[in-house]
Amino acid sequence: MELAQVRLLVSDFASCYRFYAGVLGLKPQSGATGGPYEKFSPHTGSAGIALQDRSMMAEVLAEVGDIATGHRSLVVLRVDDLDSYCAAITARGATLLHGPAPMTDRMRVAHLKDPEGNLVELQEWLLLRG
Repeated sequence: MELAQVRLLVSDFASCYRFYAGVLGLKPQSGATGGPYEKFSPHTGSAGIALQDRSMMAEVLAEVGDIATGHRSLVVLRVDDLDSYCAAITARGATLLHGPAPMTDRMRVAHLKDPEGNLVELQEWLLLRG
């Protein structure tokens, strides 16, 4: 078994596309800015995040058509230099909710939301610094 991706069901596909590609700097697979589906990957590693238009999935599972409320997911991305990355993404329009700040003695984190309210945690693993 292999984890292929984490998929987020979104209502405003275009805004979320711009956030993951333009603000966070993830690489889109096909460039389908209007949806209804796109996978994004970091420049290293094999994990990916995908966006899917909620209405498309509602055709398969009707209950998905209900309006989503509350925090439904937490996407976690590891970065090498949290301060530099946070400075870059805030310059591109991101608003940090928390951090950068220590979470444990082994990790620093920052938190923000995508346009649909999904939480994004940015992690810097201090043990990898050597």
